[in-house]
Amino acid sequence: MRKLVLRMAMENPTWGYRRIAGELAGLGRPVGASTVWAILKKAGIDPAPRRSSPTWAEFLHSQASGIIAVDLFHVDTVLLKRVYCMAAMEISTRRVHLLGVTAHPTGSWAVQQARDLLMALDDSLHQVKFLLRDRDAKFTDAFDAALASKGIRVLLTPVQAPRANAYIERWIGGCRRELLDRTLIVNARHLRHVLATYETHFNTHRPHRALSQAAPLRPLPEPVDPDAKVTRRDLLGGVIHEYTQVA
Repeated sequence: MRKLVLRMAMENPTWGYRRIAGELAGLGRPVGASTVWAILKKAGIDPAPRRSSPTWAEFLHSQASGIIAVDLFHVDTVLLKRVYCMAAMEISTRRVHLLGVTAHPTGSWAVQQARDLLMALDDSLHQVKFLLRDRDAKFTDAFDAALASKGIRVLLTPVQAPRANAYIERWIGGCRRELLDRTLIVNARHLRHVLATYETHFNTHRPHRALSQAAPLRPLPEPVDPDAKVTRRDLLGGVIHEYTQVA
């Protein structure tokens, strides 16, 4: 009986202990649900059906190659004006796309950013299956329709749950700590220039732990002489430093 219970649990991961007990009864082998529960528990198997459902983190990890994460964030200028930016990240490669900067974000503006994203993805567009976003009102039905036209399904995060979109949220936090908190932004044009520089730095130089310290668009080089000279390149007036090996 124990072997049969464990076999059913392994062959039918959506079945809970009560479902297995019912199946056994239909085979003329009645057994109490509590007995099935004890057998599964002793074998280290969760008796509840939820054991087959992946967590949100597991889902993102398993589907990373087909997910784009998108979010809006704002920056306050020295002239006390608020400017908004939309950014997207390819979760599998961590590559970031700066989509647009504006002082007046509207639904139509967001739709245009969706179209720009589809153009930016270009050859990798066929791999994208999902777009992850929050429930901001600026993401209208037209925004979702623009993505659906390319076969991309929109996934909505729960209300007030930024951790559900943690990849792009972490990029925004890092952008603030490494750049925006140390730079006085004058206007939307200035912010666009600053963020474009950071986008290039992030994609082509900044190491990523998830990529074994490589950058999204730059593989790690072969080991070199540790005594070789290293030079520093300053970006945005020295706010960001990049180090390169002298040939």
